[in-house]
Amino acid sequence: MWHPRHRGCAGPVLLALTRDRGGRAWRLADTCAACAAATSNTAVVPDILSCTPRPRPFPPPSARRSRTGLEERVRVREMLTYLGTVLPRFASPAARLLALQCALRADPHGQVRLPGGLLRGMRLRGNREPWLELAHAGWLELPNFRARPLQLRLLDAAVLDQMPGRRARCRAAHWALQPAPLVLPTAAPALRLTALALAAHTCAHAEHSTDMDVLTRLCGHSPQQTGELLDRLVATRTLAAWHHNRETDEVFWQLPTRAAVLSRRHRTQRLP
Repeated sequence: MWHPRHRGCAGPVLLALTRDRGGRAWRLADTCAACAAATSNTAVVPDILSCTPRPRPFPPPSARRSRTGLEERVRVREMLTYLGTVLPRFASPAARLLALQCALRADPHGQVRLPGGLLRGMRLRGNREPWLELAHAGWLELPNFRARPLQLRLLDAAVLDQMPGRRARCRAAHWALQPAPLVLPTAAPALRLTALALAAHTCAHAEHSTDMDVLTRLCGHSPQQTGELLDRLVATRTLAAWHHNRETDEVFWQLPTRAAVLSRRHRTQRLP
């Protein structure tokens, strides 16, 4: 960089800071490298641009998909944790699954639109019991069950201040319907909620874990019921194995191998 005002020396002009009058004053001026080196009590101010980190390359599509899946899993886990606090202790699994979808799909005014296909896929179409549970808890207003799509309003003020944006939350709601890698095509709400809670706590390691108290709070079950549901997930080969360490109250589970997953899908597709 050359500065037209500094003509006395032939060299790049630098910004230098000089201590003056015994340190009681500081002078900032343009000078060449040679003058800065020859002047006492002077230091060159480093170039800010040279200290700026280089922008990282844009991640490939596969990395973006992996990161997005992680964000969706975290969002579902956070919402399940919140609902485990605000809903009644033994709210039914169907009510919890319904509340999760409503909370993630709500607009900033608390309005929710649920298409009939979504409720059919959740096996909740025509079932008013979960709605009555949530309305009795003061969490939402009962919708007009004859309207299509179903429209309702949430009464939970905290849900209205959610982050991130609505589009990201809708992706999380969609992931919760097919919570890879613990996808259950057809199952009762209690089993689907347990699989969803495990999927939300699944990590990149071979063995996954969380506290038994966390699972019981998220699913509204007793520890005995949770153990029975985990046994059913092993029986359906959704899980390879699970173990409860009673000393630490941790639940550990292992996912089936890829070959076992493909075999289970093949058998499911061949069922009449």
